[in-house]
Amino acid sequence: MAVEAKGAVHPVQLVGAGPGDPDLLTIKALRVLQAAEVVVYDKLVSPEILALIPPGATRIFAGKVARNHHMPQAEINTLLVSLARRGRRVVRLKGGDPFLFGRGGEEALTLARQSIPFEVVPGVTSASGCTAYAGIPLTHRGLSHGVRFVTGHTQEAGADDGGLDLNWRSLADPDTTLIVYMGRTNIRLIAERLTAHGLAPETPAAAIIEGTRPGQTALLATLATLAQRIEELDRAAPTLIVIGRVVALADALAWFRPSAEAEAGRSTG
Repeated sequence: MAVEAKGAVHPVQLVGAGPGDPDLLTIKALRVLQAAEVVVYDKLVSPEILALIPPGATRIFAGKVARNHHMPQAEINTLLVSLARRGRRVVRLKGGDPFLFGRGGEEALTLARQSIPFEVVPGVTSASGCTAYAGIPLTHRGLSHGVRFVTGHTQEAGADDGGLDLNWRSLADPDTTLIVYMGRTNIRLIAERLTAHGLAPETPAAAIIEGTRPGQTALLATLATLAQRIEELDRAAPTLIVIGRVVALADALAWFRPSAEAEAGRSTG
């Protein structure tokens, strides 16, 4: 049944929340969030950012982590349209950036096809935020002249590739930095495919767990040993995989000390 509009249709705001540290929110993201009447948010949005939602605003949890969708994407799309037609000020709050493996494009297309106005507020994506906090430059003269972003997880299952339909030969480039989103489950397969297509097993690699957050952990390893390091940690949390020579700079450039940050917060609280 169609929903009757009860007032002006406000633009739906597709907002990137960044990787977790609330200080990485853009000024516009904060302004839009604090004017929201309804916030539809994902699991990857940190508690510190959720605390910035106005007390009177309605919160709707949409879930969405690998292989565990609290609300299917089609339902989220329909919900955004329904809320907007009721005249609500709607914020769709997504971890990282809405248009980088955030399915924000699908939501925007749904709104456009239903003649619902929308705006996109970019966010700091995990690739730049988490690596910066771990002391890993995405590019560095003499080490990496480019960056590739790929997803390490798909819903489709392949016969022998875990559903990962990637150009492995192209990705196995020692002169670029490879960033793998949602790659924790398939890290062994990813390492095997890259090695089989020519990337050296001793290539530096890292897993950044809970990047930019108080619980951040950066596991520094090689392509050959990263999977084991992740399994030994045995901690389910947002994880970003970084593969490339730039990872070797982390020992010298890591500046973020999560335990020190947490202690400073307690002492000033």
